[in-house]
Amino acid sequence: MKILAENRKAGFDYEFLEKVEAGLSLLGQEVKSLRIRGAQLTGSYIITKTDEKTGEPELFWIGGTITPYQTLNLHNKYDSKRDRKLLLHRSEISYLTSRIKEKGLTLVPIMVYTKKHKIKLELALARGKKLHDKRESIKKKDVERKMREEIKARG
Repeated sequence: MKILAENRKAGFDYEFLEKVEAGLSLLGQEVKSLRIRGAQLTGSYIITKTDEKTGEPELFWIGGTITPYQTLNLHNKYDSKRDRKLLLHRSEISYLTSRIKEKGLTLVPIMVYTKKHKIKLELALARGKKLHDKRESIKKKDVERKMREEIKARG
């Protein structure tokens, strides 16, 4: 598994309740660009839309940036921030959409990675942290860092 992009800030801003792996519907140039440069996940999110033909819900990744692949023709009109469809089973989509409707829950993209030559997006069902929760996580990290330094100094 090769990690192509991570959303580290999401772990600070949200408390993860469940993690889900989803496929991405990408263009060929996006796949090449992801493998070379990665993507920008900060500020991106997941929304649900209903399919006009079937009326079933679908999940889309909004606000994620994949830089254009440079070797392509410059006349190509490529939108690096376009909406990308997530590939999940129908039962997973219905479960996640019902959980999103609960107060305070949202879907947050965590990382983009490769798995058996396919590009996957890991997303989490998350609840936003309050300010005091963020302060606690900062204190916890500081204590862990100081403990590691002490062990290293005595080592």
